[in-house]
Amino acid sequence: MKNLSKKFPYEKIALIVSLVALVATVLLALVKGTMALKMFTPENPDSYTMALTISAGITLLGLAVYALLAPDNVRKFLTGRQARYGSNALVMILAFVGIIIVANYLGFKNPVDPWDLTEDKQNTLSPEMINVLENLPEKISATAYYSQASTAEAQSLLDNMKVNSKGNFDYRFVDPVANPLDAKNAGVTGDGKIVLTLGDHSEIADYADESEMLRAINKLLNPEQRTVYFLAGHGERDINGSDQSAMNRARETLENKNYTVKILNLLADNRIPEDARAIIIAGPTKQLSAVEVGLLNQYTRQGGALVVLEDPVPFTDYGDETDPLADSLDRVWGIRLRNDFVVDTASTVNQNAVGASYNPSHPISNAMNMYTIFPMARSIELTTEKNEGLPTLTSLVETSPEAQSWGETDFSVLDQSTASVSLDPEKDTPGPLTLVASGENLENKGRVVVFGNSVFATDEAFDAYGNGDLFIKAVDWAAGDDAPIDITVRPTTQRIFNPPAQIQWVVILISSVCLLPGIVLGAGIWAWYSRKRRG
Repeated sequence: MKNLSKKFPYEKIALIVSLVALVATVLLALVKGTMALKMFTPENPDSYTMALTISAGITLLGLAVYALLAPDNVRKFLTGRQARYGSNALVMILAFVGIIIVANYLGFKNPVDPWDLTEDKQNTLSPEMINVLENLPEKISATAYYSQASTAEAQSLLDNMKVNSKGNFDYRFVDPVANPLDAKNAGVTGDGKIVLTLGDHSEIADYADESEMLRAINKLLNPEQRTVYFLAGHGERDINGSDQSAMNRARETLENKNYTVKILNLLADNRIPEDARAIIIAGPTKQLSAVEVGLLNQYTRQGGALVVLEDPVPFTDYGDETDPLADSLDRVWGIRLRNDFVVDTASTVNQNAVGASYNPSHPISNAMNMYTIFPMARSIELTTEKNEGLPTLTSLVETSPEAQSWGETDFSVLDQSTASVSLDPEKDTPGPLTLVASGENLENKGRVVVFGNSVFATDEAFDAYGNGDLFIKAVDWAAGDDAPIDITVRPTTQRIFNPPAQIQWVVILISSVCLLPGIVLGAGIWAWYSRKRRG
């Protein structure tokens, strides 16, 4: 065996393989440590355990092979002076690593109040939030549905809340892209939502903001009945259907947000229930009667809210007859549904309007960070001629100003699969076009949200891009679930960077490039000279 080893250094190969496997073992052990501390949750944790076992086995096997092929080297290593010094160094290294691991574990399990060294205490929670966290009756668990690339801001806020909760607040992150079923079951639409759970109740914070989190916690601690109604009897979208044209996903998501969802048939009941926080009219294909429209108008005058989703006329059974609901929206609110369909060149399918521009000042649209797609939508016009009240009108979602879009009035092209459409300046409305609008009467607190499309909220499109998120935000606002929580706002200190003068730049350059390295070099030369002089 010795002759064979001399011809080819098999023992060196075994030693190298063992060292490589040892490095892999150490790295995998660190990963397993982060998994044990719940700092990292891989999709397949068993694969890491298997890899750790294999790498450890290869390490031991490589050392055994080396010992068999080079027993003299092993004996010399274990009995020599180098081994004694090496064992002391190994013990020191293991002790140091052990202290670091234990200190980090204790720090992770027992967080202390973080130091906020900013002048204006921007990293300190507001007194209102601290008071709520310190007096939580039970533990609140937060599940933050964030993709891996966008967790930093939420992590800082949640860490701060956990530290100030006296052990009654904890959190975890779930990637909604990697775990879409978890997000769906939690009623989460889109990225960046935080689900707060207390016992059997849950609330969803739409984004990682202290005021928004405080609002969700307050609703969690003080639950209330919130009922919304879907209008029926006019061919509206079925909220209990099983086909792709139904709005089953919308209903499930609202129920997951603690809404009670019911169906309202005004033709049969002839009244609007007193517990109705909002009425949703989703894609009617037949006209509402004048009596029904009158009841809805009376409801909004008393502080009620409507969410209206109207499709282009060719996709309804209206024919040439007037639409009392659309006429009422125009007359009462100043929101006019144009008789057209939107052509948007920003989309791969021109008949799919892309909601690309959001109003940053409205609660429905201010936190939207993804496009919305409206297949076969009609455009909306905000008029100034209003005969009743003084509603505040807002264009919430518009087509992109950087791409060509228009409201096409020639519906005959819809019957021709190969027909091409182009903007007719005399008949069509050039973009950018409003796709979603809202109105609020500040006197009677009535609210209305109007979509020029209902397909975007069906099961076929609800989970695409920001579609479901926008619909749920619209219902929240209409139902009055948008009230912000006032917290103490710390004024931000304005800081201005004054660049150094030229002479200061010269001093900095000489100090960093010449002075500091010169001191180190001089110290080295002096040490060498001193040793040489001593012989």
